[in-house]
Amino acid sequence: MASSDTSPSGYIQHHLTNLVYGKMPDGAWKIAVNAEEAAQMGFWKFHIDTLGWSIALGFLFILTFGFAARRAKYYVNQPPRGFLAVVEMVVEFIELQVRDTFNHKSKLVGPIAITVFVWIFLMNAMDLIPVDWLPMLFASFGVEYMKVVPSTDPNITLGASLSVFLLVLFYSIKQKGIGGFVGELTLHPFQASGFLKILLIPFNLFLELISLMSKPVSLGLRLFGNMYAGEMIFILISIVPFFVQPALWLPWAFLHILVITLQAFIFTVLTLVYLNMAFDHH
Repeated sequence: MASSDTSPSGYIQHHLTNLVYGKMPDGAWKIAVNAEEAAQMGFWKFHIDTLGWSIALGFLFILTFGFAARRAKYYVNQPPRGFLAVVEMVVEFIELQVRDTFNHKSKLVGPIAITVFVWIFLMNAMDLIPVDWLPMLFASFGVEYMKVVPSTDPNITLGASLSVFLLVLFYSIKQKGIGGFVGELTLHPFQASGFLKILLIPFNLFLELISLMSKPVSLGLRLFGNMYAGEMIFILISIVPFFVQPALWLPWAFLHILVITLQAFIFTVLTLVYLNMAFDHH
């Protein structure tokens, strides 16, 4: 740890602080050297570590799965081996979820689901790297702060859920038209006829907007909360005496493999559910 505060609270705070680039009150753009400077930058600032790791893992997904797709043609008449077998297993698993959850036809929903699952899984999997390894490596190059688990940053999880939300809006309007989409928001859940139908429109709109807006919020906060809690436990384990750490780290790491996979799976399934609802006609 590169921080001058070596107390347990200082250690924890250091590991939970992002590498931030933003605009100071005097108008200068710079990388914050401490949490106080980061707070002075206000809302419009960039978490360099979160953006960097998430983009790098996204490219890792594209390169590895692209390589697998190119190599797959050599295994047409024989079962794939090694990494190709893993990729095929992931693709078949997601295809099964798409068939079971999504009841419409779309060439994009399957690739969207695979991208969501693998990308979130890779970001979550960074949690399994010992908490001091990468921060100490970057500290040797003069980088004070380095959070390496993108999904412990609400900017990433809420950004991903907002992307899903925009897809839901896009497909809702594309499939039903503006009138059909507005009708869903204003004529449900309470239904009536005549003048009473008009009177219920404000109540229906209020309830449906709450339901609609709660989807991206709950989707992003669920992922953030679970991953943040898992990262916090790893940080707390690293505070205990060194000879005790393996007995605590290994069991939690094995359990956390299930957690990171489950969180990626839940995010993917809920994405499919929301897209299926966007395609449905009421």
